[in-house]
Amino acid sequence: MKKEYKKLAIAFSGPSNSGKTTLVVKVSEILQKSGFKVSIVKHDPKDKATFDVPGKDSDKFSKTGADVAIVSPTRTTLFKQDSSSIDEIIELLGEFDYLLVEGLKNLPLPRISVFRNQLDENYFSVTNAIAFDETIDENQIPSNIDKLNLNNPEEIITWIENNAKRV
Repeated sequence: MKKEYKKLAIAFSGPSNSGKTTLVVKVSEILQKSGFKVSIVKHDPKDKATFDVPGKDSDKFSKTGADVAIVSPTRTTLFKQDSSSIDEIIELLGEFDYLLVEGLKNLPLPRISVFRNQLDENYFSVTNAIAFDETIDENQIPSNIDKLNLNNPEEIITWIENNAKRV
């Protein structure tokens, strides 16, 4: 019998150093330990991420401007020379239970914004929930936005279960 995947997508936003990546890692690890297949998409708005060691074959291939796929016994890495829509990425990823997207504020996905030390009201219009720690005064969070404990990934997973978009 073929496994039925949940195909639930959720996005995480927040300023630099707010704890987004740490939260995504914790949520992913818990979900995977529970037997779920997790995919993660990271937005790199400043185009600064690198994916290979300079001088290695795959680095040389990608510097030619070609799209390059590196296939090994345990992984496939794709170096595509232009941006992709979220629908294209979902198709490339194939089957998953949870898609965790970090960034991409304009995507029409339910969104958890992450804050420590200070809120940024610019995120409120694209946010469904705010994950925050004790450095934030929760009375400053609008009442129409769900409040989540940044240090309680299980609570955040429950919110995801109830609010993520099926894609």
